Amino acid sequence: MNPVIVIAVISGLIVLLLATGTPIRPLRFVGQVAMKVMIGALFLFFLNAFGSQYGIHVPINVATSSISGILGIPGVVGLTVIQMWIL
Repeated sequence: MNPVIVIAVISGLIVLLLATGTPIRPLRFVGQVAMKVMIGALFLFFLNAFGSQYGIHVPINVATSSISGILGIPGVVGLTVIQMWIL
C-alpha cells in the first residue's frame, strides 16, 4: 500500500477523533474488564502456587481468568470444585 495513503488515512482518523472526541465510556468498560481478567489470572496463579501442595491445579486461560475475575473468590472456589469433583 502506498505510504501517502496510509498517512492520509491515519491523519484523517486523528482529525475525526479530535473533532468528535474520544468515546470515554466504551474505553472505560474495556479497561475495567481487562483489569478484572488480569486480577482473575492473579487469583488463579496464587491458587495454583499454594494448591500444588494439595494436588489442586486450575489451568490459567482466558475463560478461567474471566470467570475468576468477574465472580471473584466464589468463582475461584467454583472452578476448584469443578476441577476436583467433575473433571
